[in-house]
Amino acid sequence: MTFEPLFNAPFAIQIHVLAVTPAALLGAYILVRQKGTKWHRMLGKIWLGLMSLAALSSFFIHQIDMFHGFSPIHLLSVSVLVGSWRAIAAARRHDIRTHKRIVTGLYFGGIIGAGLFTLVPGRIMNAVAFSGDAVVPLVMVATIATFLVWLVIMEVRRRRRLI
Repeated sequence: MTFEPLFNAPFAIQIHVLAVTPAALLGAYILVRQKGTKWHRMLGKIWLGLMSLAALSSFFIHQIDMFHGFSPIHLLSVSVLVGSWRAIAAARRHDIRTHKRIVTGLYFGGIIGAGLFTLVPGRIMNAVAFSGDAVVPLVMVATIATFLVWLVIMEVRRRRRLI
């Protein structure tokens, strides 16, 4: 693993990664913690701000030029911005079911789905994650997999307590 490709990347990509990385961690934390608390609302606002920053910064990233500098991945950025607004509106209406559906979709589509796409060969994050030492990517994938399994176990335990 080497951060050299990221340090040499355009400024918009650096900002994008600086917004997405804490959003991924904070979003996972929020998803497994108690909902409706003062902390949930505060962390949720920070998370939506990070997601919005990531979406806005993506409009300045034009590495995949399919249509005047844009690609289908930019549609995801539009959906993140619209989804963020809709999540806030749903929470303010106390429509918790809709709010939960939207933010879960934002997390798994905007963070997990798009994040996996960045690991495709030829992309900067692929070079960051898989160049250099061969053991580091294996440890990174194992750590992420362990974390995701932990999240699922925590959610299953939480749901069992509700029944």
